[in-house]
Amino acid sequence: MATTLADRAAQTGRAPRALRPDREVGGGRRIGSHVFLLLLVVYFVLPLWWLLVASTKSNSGLFVGDGGPLWFNSEFSLLDNLRGLGTHNGGIYWRWLGNSFLYAFAGGIGATVLSILAGYGFAKYRFRGRTFAFALLLGSVMVPLTALVIPTFVLLSKFDLVNTVWAVILPSLLSPLGVYLMRVYTQDAVPDEMLDAARVDGAGELRVFFQVALPLLRPAIVTVLLLTVVGTWNNFFLPLAMLQDPDLLPVTVGLNGWQALSNAGAGGEQVWNLITTGAFVSILPLIVAFLALQRYWQGGLSHGSVK
Repeated sequence: MATTLADRAAQTGRAPRALRPDREVGGGRRIGSHVFLLLLVVYFVLPLWWLLVASTKSNSGLFVGDGGPLWFNSEFSLLDNLRGLGTHNGGIYWRWLGNSFLYAFAGGIGATVLSILAGYGFAKYRFRGRTFAFALLLGSVMVPLTALVIPTFVLLSKFDLVNTVWAVILPSLLSPLGVYLMRVYTQDAVPDEMLDAARVDGAGELRVFFQVALPLLRPAIVTVLLLTVVGTWNNFFLPLAMLQDPDLLPVTVGLNGWQALSNAGAGGEQVWNLITTGAFVSILPLIVAFLALQRYWQGGLSHGSVK
């Protein structure tokens, strides 16, 4: 058989498939996957690159520039734009940014804590109605958040919480997706035998949770925290419906107000350079958060286990 393959290779000038190196056979697939990944990188990075470039241009340079939409102009106006953010409308942009920090971290941390407790309870405790309650939770994941804004507005208005910070923070504390993720992760990452061993050693339920289960949940906790923080930071429709005081607006709604004025044409003030610069500044905390917390996603999955 080997002689037949060799003779056929000599006649055709090509190595038969069975004799080709593995890297030659799989090389085409790897090149295709790399090209596809490169296209995805360009697709996701290009808007960020445009925002970075646009934040360095003046208001007129955004439309009539010598560098094009994806490259810098000869006039570098980033510092001027940052100073403009501090002076336009009395520097209210920085108040909006502070409001976004408040809403995102209060809502994100609160939603993460509730998700941890609920997910752990669903995964490790047996109680009447657990299956039905979890089915309702999964159903709520399918409901768009925008569909709940009006009922939430009616509910909070009865307690005189509309146009307060609580109108944004309280709805942000509920994260059905976070509960689902914590339940699924806890079920696989925390063995029941480990919890039973801790109980046999005399540990109470609180000690079992904080000293045995919680260290094992660190990657899931960081994931849920980032998802809830980013979701609250980028939330637009909820604060738009709940807040009327300009001093309480997050940066997303505030920049939208500036955009509406700029879209008014001659009747409105053109601040497109401040809008792009403000949008660029608003994403920097999220980038820093992802870079700082990504190491907690890896490793430590068995941290805190019995030695």
